[in-house]
Amino acid sequence: MGAESWIQIVYILSAVCFILALNWLSAVPTARRGVLTGVLGMALAVGGTLLNPGIVNYTWIAVAFVIGSVIGVPMAMMPMTAVPQRTALSHAFGALAAALVGTAEYFLRAGGAEMDRFTMGALGVEVILGFLTFTASLMAFGKLQEILPQRPMTHRGQNLVNLGVLAAAVVLAAWLVVHPGSHGLFLLMCGLALGFGVLLIVPIGGADMPTVISLLNAYAGLSAAAMGFVLNNKLLIIAGSLDGSSGLILSIIMCKAMNRSFSNVLFGAFGQVTAVAAAGEQKSHRSASAEEAASILLNASSVMVVPGYGMAAAQAQHKVRELYDELTRQGVNVKFAIHPVAGRMPGHMNVLLAEANIPYDALLELEEANSELPQCDVALVIGANDVTNPAARHDKGSPIYGMPIIDTDKARTVMVIKRSMNPGFAGVDNELYYLDRTLMLFGDAKAFVADLVKEVDAQGGGRG
Repeated sequence: MGAESWIQIVYILSAVCFILALNWLSAVPTARRGVLTGVLGMALAVGGTLLNPGIVNYTWIAVAFVIGSVIGVPMAMMPMTAVPQRTALSHAFGALAAALVGTAEYFLRAGGAEMDRFTMGALGVEVILGFLTFTASLMAFGKLQEILPQRPMTHRGQNLVNLGVLAAAVVLAAWLVVHPGSHGLFLLMCGLALGFGVLLIVPIGGADMPTVISLLNAYAGLSAAAMGFVLNNKLLIIAGSLDGSSGLILSIIMCKAMNRSFSNVLFGAFGQVTAVAAAGEQKSHRSASAEEAASILLNASSVMVVPGYGMAAAQAQHKVRELYDELTRQGVNVKFAIHPVAGRMPGHMNVLLAEANIPYDALLELEEANSELPQCDVALVIGANDVTNPAARHDKGSPIYGMPIIDTDKARTVMVIKRSMNPGFAGVDNELYYLDRTLMLFGDAKAFVADLVKEVDAQGGGRG
């Protein structure tokens, strides 16, 4: 059996691993198995590629491995609270790799003159998606890392400008299919794609980052699939298609969770502070100390914890685990309500709570949590804002109207840990904070939860 046959067998095994990994990653109990299988699939893919007798220089491959390791290892060591930023950077590097391979292929094939139309079309898709995903992912990283403003940066006619830049890049790609030897137009197409990636993310606010991250994942996957057609590599086609389709499906789930469309996410500038929020009337609210909050928690039989971005920003997940343990020891039934778009990426809260070793069976999805909240004694909100705002149900003028929320206002008592009364990324006041049954617990989430743990332990005494 020749080397080419062995390569194809290894590629088939790798593709099977990718498919199984995606299936197992869809359920919490099998997620670890899915990760390991995905790693095995990638190892097989790389190994199979290195068996290719057409590889001329292994020295440069070794250099690339070293450079990739120097960049990748520190990224892997980033704290779990930085998973959204790390994910954005991963998309950026993957998309850049696809775009650079496409650019190299164009010039290697006699500057495009020897390119057939189908291959040139696939290469155009690969390069446009790759370069726009690269710059878009870098911009997303900047917003998530708070290097760039998290609120939308908009200007008059921005959507027309953005779509015009993208349309120009697509027109150039179509022209190159007919006239592939136009080097200057190819470079101009690359530049337009890079520019569109920046323009795409600038007007998008932090509240839409979960959907943006999954969309960028889809774009990077589709770019890789197109690269597979250019290089005639079936494994790249399969892996890229899996990545692109799963990212698209996840984006649809995210949009459904916010009751919004793709166009609204990409062009709606969601996250602007509204005039109503900026000039809203003064409302009264009630606050409580850690001592008072601990007493309420100890006298409850059931507590629903609702984590959000505030918990991630304060890195409070481990203190939340301590509170969970202490309340459970005192005989309180504690569960967690997870909103699909809480945080800055899909599954952000699940990742943080898993890092803190919160039991999987204590995590409830939106519908299941809402079915239990009316019978719940206390809803403890930690840094979640828009996903708990009752205005989403009835205020047709609100930017979050129609978005499914966690029904914390239906619990007997609501306690909210928050630094201030400032609105969330949607830019509107949260009606939950002004209800008679709501107590505001002002302070840093990590510090306040730590105080709650101490008070619960002190007041609980020998209970449990």
